[in-house]
Amino acid sequence: MHDHIAHLTTPQLAARWHVTVGHLQNLRSAGIGPAYLKIGSRVCYPLCSIEPYEAARMVNGNAA
Repeated sequence: MHDHIAHLTTPQLAARWHVTVGHLQNLRSAGIGPAYLKIGSRVCYPLCSIEPYEAARMVNGNAA
């Protein structure tokens, strides 16, 4: 039995972050976005790479 790993497509991640698909393409091109999986021309982002990426960019609203 295989474990199911959740992935988001580029449009799904763009919607989650309220950014454009082009923005995600730019992040990939610059090598600064979350880790992604590319099979052929298809790109998807494992949730296990998205969530730490988001957590690392969390800003404390009380910061001076």
